[in-house]
Amino acid sequence: MTPLLVALGAAVGAALRFVVASRYDDRWPWGTFAVNVVGSALLGALSAMALSGHAMALLGTGFCGGFTTYSAFAVQTHGLGPRRGAAYAVGTVAVSLAACAAGFWLYA
Repeated sequence: MTPLLVALGAAVGAALRFVVASRYDDRWPWGTFAVNVVGSALLGALSAMALSGHAMALLGTGFCGGFTTYSAFAVQTHGLGPRRGAAYAVGTVAVSLAACAAGFWLYA
C-alpha cells in the first residue's frame, strides 16, 4: 500500500511542479525556486504534525518529493553561470531551509 501512496502523491506533486515551472521559469527560474521553497515549508509542517506512516508516505515522500526538484535546480543553477548560479543556489538553499524551519515551527 505504501508504494502506491508514494506514487500517487508524486504524480500529483510532479504535475503541479511542471505547471508552476512552465508558467514562471523564464530568464530566472522563479517557478523552480517557488516549488522548492513551498515544498520545503510544507514538508516542515508535515514533519511537525507527526503524521501516520501512510499519510507521510502520500504527502511527505510522495507529494513533496514530486513537487520539489533537485535536478531542475541543478541544471538551472549551472545554466545561470558562475556568479548568478552561485547566488541562485545559495538563495534557494537558504530560503528553503528557513521555510522548512518556519513550517515546522508553525505546527510544532
